[in-house]
Amino acid sequence: MKQAVIDLGTNTFHLLIVEKIPNQAVKTLFRDSRPAKIGRSANGSGGIARRIITSDAIDRALTVLRYYRTVLDEHQISPDSVAVYGTSAIRVAQNQAEFVERVRQETGLVIRVISGDEEAALIYAGVRASGVLDPVSVTAINATAPTALVMDIGGGSVEFILGNRDRVFWKQSFEIGGQRLMERFMAETEIITPPAVARLHGYLQEQLLPLTNAVHQYPPSVLVGSSGTFDTLIDMYFHEETGAWPPAGQAAFDLPLASFYHYYELLTTRNRAQRLALPGMIELRVDMIVVAVCLIDFVLKSYGLTSLRVSTYALKEGALATN
Repeated sequence: MKQAVIDLGTNTFHLLIVEKIPNQAVKTLFRDSRPAKIGRSANGSGGIARRIITSDAIDRALTVLRYYRTVLDEHQISPDSVAVYGTSAIRVAQNQAEFVERVRQETGLVIRVISGDEEAALIYAGVRASGVLDPVSVTAINATAPTALVMDIGGGSVEFILGNRDRVFWKQSFEIGGQRLMERFMAETEIITPPAVARLHGYLQEQLLPLTNAVHQYPPSVLVGSSGTFDTLIDMYFHEETGAWPPAGQAAFDLPLASFYHYYELLTTRNRAQRLALPGMIELRVDMIVVAVCLIDFVLKSYGLTSLRVSTYALKEGALATN
């Protein structure tokens, strides 16, 4: 049986098509990520900060979704059977209903706008399915699974989940995604300045107070990053270490802290063209990754975390795992 999931992110749209065959591993038939940037403003108007999906953004969204519709048709998947999830930018948009209806009329795809709590739950399910929350040591298989702080950085929101392979202790979505942070702290520059980083840390300290309280209650031993920026960091790490992309069939990775800070230094001190030239970097991530690594740095230091793992699975895989 074929199944398809579309994740409508604030910056990027994703399509995943798989085939589930009884008593066999799930086979990936198609996977694609494309920039739609529905949270971006046009000439200073609209955008995620003003809670409006502009007409330009709607056109970009429809361009991607029309292409996805042709792919679905090629795989003989009816559009009304596709799980389409609308996240932060759509969730907060004042013209949400207009956007959803326009997409339905022009592509046949029916968007389900999910809450931040639902988004976090799907991300946890995807991360859990990757195996990244399983004990690293074989001798620890029967031990109590350690608590992880799962972090998924989107363009509009960031989801945090405290839990292990067996259960979630706490989860929350914060509307502090990369597009929002870029507009606030990198609006007119390609390189983030040290004063801007300091202001960003102060802002995060205030915004993430509920997370700080939860970390005190459920202390994590590892930070687990999910998709997006974390995928690119792993790509950069493998290019530097092996000269190749990461293994396609692998979904869970370790990223040495020293390597993260090596890339942090590169990404926060270079302009856009210089970042794009880094092995493993893709244009899809080159802008938002600067504020994203600043956010990761804040979380690592604030909560004393010295271990970093990465799951390439996230919302899409979580949707498949729970259906």
